[in-house]
This record gives sequence, C-alpha cells and structure tokens, in this order.
Amino acid sequence: MKKKIVILGSTGSIGKTLISILDKDKKNIEIILLTTNKNIKLLLKQVKKFDVKNIIITNKKKYLIIKEKLKNKKINIYDNFNSINKILKKKKIDYSINAISGIAGLDPTLKIIKFTKCIAIANKEAIICGWTLIKKELKKNKTKFIPIDSEHFSIWSLINKAKDSDIEKVFITASGGPFHKYPPNKFKSITKKLALKHPNWKMGKKITIDSATMMNKVFEIMEAKKIFDIDYKKLSILVHPKSYVHALIKFNNGLTKILIHDTNMTIPIFNSLYPNFTKKIKSKKLDMTVINNLNFSEIDYKKFPVVNILNNLPNNDSLFETVLVTANDQLVNMFLNNKIKFLDISKNLLKIINNNEFKKFKRIKPLNVAQIEQLSNYVSFKISSLSI
Repeated sequence: MKKKIVILGSTGSIGKTLISILDKDKKNIEIILLTTNKNIKLLLKQVKKFDVKNIIITNKKKYLIIKEKLKNKKINIYDNFNSINKILKKKKIDYSINAISGIAGLDPTLKIIKFTKCIAIANKEAIICGWTLIKKELKKNKTKFIPIDSEHFSIWSLINKAKDSDIEKVFITASGGPFHKYPPNKFKSITKKLALKHPNWKMGKKITIDSATMMNKVFEIMEAKKIFDIDYKKLSILVHPKSYVHALIKFNNGLTKILIHDTNMTIPIFNSLYPNFTKKIKSKKLDMTVINNLNFSEIDYKKFPVVNILNNLPNNDSLFETVLVTANDQLVNMFLNNKIKFLDISKNLLKIINNNEFKKFKRIKPLNVAQIEQLSNYVSFKISSLSI
C-alpha cells in the first residue's frame, strides 16, 4: 500500500528537500496535498511530477491565476487551510510535514494533526508560540510528532525514552555563523551581504540572519525546552564551527551521547519519513579530520548579546514568546530592507525584554491561534514604527 503524504509548504527549502527524497520512491508514495503561498511555477512542476490532485495557494492573486490556468484539469484548487477538512475528510494519512515558515504555519499545523498518523514540523515559530495548542491536539488525536530541525531531531533521537530527571545537560551546537571569528570592532559596519554569507548551511535569508545574530540558537533552546519538557537550566549552546555534531546529551548515569550527520537537512527529513532503518540513504563517509578536531567553545556574549534573552524567559508557556518571535521577524526584515543596521536587531530585541508593555505577556498563556495572531500583528505594527 502506498504511503499517503501531505506537504505544507512544498516550495520552500524543507519542502523541496522532501520532494527530492520522494522522487526516488515514487512508486511507494502518494502525495495527497501540496501547498504554497506564491511559488506557483514550482508548485505546478511538483503537481505534474507526482500527479497531485489537491493544492492550496494562499496568495489570492496567485490562486486566481492557477484557478484559470488549470480550469480544465482534474485538480482541486483551494485558497485557504480550512479546505484541509474537505480534502482529507475523516481519513488519516501516513505522514505530513509542516515546512511553512513564520507564525502563519501554526494554524495549518493544528488543522492537519487530526488527519495524520505522524507530523514532522520544521516550523520553529509554530512550536515556540503555540506548543501548548499543538501538544493538546497531538495528545487528543494520538498523532506522532517528530521535530525536523537538525538539532531537535538529534536530541529526539538521543533521548529515546529518557525523562527530564534522567538528563543532566543538553547541548545544542551552533556553527557561530559568519561572524564567529569576526573582530568585535567591525560589527558596526556589518552589511547585509556579509551577514548572508553562512559558512556551512544554505538557508533562506531570514534564518541566515538569525544565525548571524545567534537568535536562531535562542529559538532552538526555546523549542527544546517545550518539545522535550526540559528546564532551561539544563539547556546550553556550544559553538562548533564545522556543524558536524548537532547535539550532545549528558545523562545522569554517566553516559554522554552525541549525534553526527552531514550538514544538510536531507538526513533528518529522510529519517522522519523512513524511521527504524526501513530504507537506506547515501551519505558521506565519516570525516575523521573533523572528529579529531571538534573544536567546541562557549558563545561570546559580547559579540552575540541576544543570547542573554535566555536568562529572561518564563518557564511556563506564554504569549511573550509570540512577542519575541514577531519582534525578531520584523527587525530582521527591516535589516534586509536596509532600514536598520545589523546591531540594531539585537539592540531592539534586548530592549523588548525589559519593556513593561511586553513583559506582561509572560503571565498570559496562549489560548488559541486568533489570540497569537492578533498579538503578532500588534507587535509587528509597534516594531515597524520603532515605537518600543
């Protein structure tokens, strides 16, 4: 029987990686649904290659273009995620992946959970802002969850059935980004071009800037805290420039485990789709040169001050995470559009954590998607006018 699959955000980097994996196993899989926002050209290629019968295009203009273009084809075309109920009805598909970036990915995540046996999530914003809601739906619908970020997939693989009380420390690794060895006195003159030159990973612009400020590691610690229910005190970041080791866990029984894989997302995605060695994948040989010089170090807080945010986060799930995620999104976008300087990103984020208007949200638990989206829109407005 063919494995039934849904890809939310099939035209982004994670979605394209999954598509390339599925292309090698077309006879054993059936893609039920693909979605995109604007990239209809690539979506159509994917639809044709896998004979997909259902697509969602959330951009209204692009939706109308495709609606006209495919009017004589037997393809169901929708313009919002409310259509998931209609497309999947009461059937449980085998595997779905959420590769939609931003808080916009939270609503479709919650909508798809009840229709899938397993959901793989690469959307850190959805996990950070809405984990309370996601966890509730996973439990209610008995849906298996697998984190796809290389760090969290590594932790998930290493922990197995260990509890928080079994763990002494979890280390998430960071490459250090493009400015790991950059002189501090030159940070004032960092340009967009320099910030977008990641030494190891090919990623989208936004996450590449997050890597340059080290905000991506702040988010990854926040994710790990929520996904694995581990106290912030047990979570740390280690700089590892080669990005070969993705996580280390020191257990209370004296064992320390590390997980190594090539610097690409194919391996965690492949293993989420084909768990327990059900299929093989080609990968590079073990790099003994790197293993013999792992070169771990602690983060330079003076260079990357945003990491100090971890000392000001509430242990409970709160709306403050939405404030932080949205503020960072807006500031990074402003930097990419040449409206602020590189150092202004961290400067303003640190200002936010001490702002009384936003600090109050540390005491408020997320109740629904609408509440999160409303707050996100408000914070976006405040940040865009720099009235913080």
